[in-house]
Amino acid sequence: MHNLVHLLFGVLGVPASRANGSSRAFLMIGGGVYVLLWVFGLAMDHDSAANFLPMDNADDWLHLGLGVAMIATGIATAAADRARGQYPEPEKQGR
Repeated sequence: MHNLVHLLFGVLGVPASRANGSSRAFLMIGGGVYVLLWVFGLAMDHDSAANFLPMDNADDWLHLGLGVAMIATGIATAAADRARGQYPEPEKQGR
């Protein structure tokens, strides 16, 4: 089940990669989901029935790393596009 979650993220990421806005949204939302999974993993007992996605301590830290990296990449791409004058799109800037 846990591997299916990571596979689902990959499958959703492919079509999201076709445009800047959708890829940025994928990174920010997906990163947030991974951070929430990290918090959930820290809060629950890994031997309890609440562990419906079989996670352990290594998975918890993997989720933190993925979440932080995805959110940081989303922020960095927005900053790079903003520096080039491409974000937000010119039609949304009132030009």
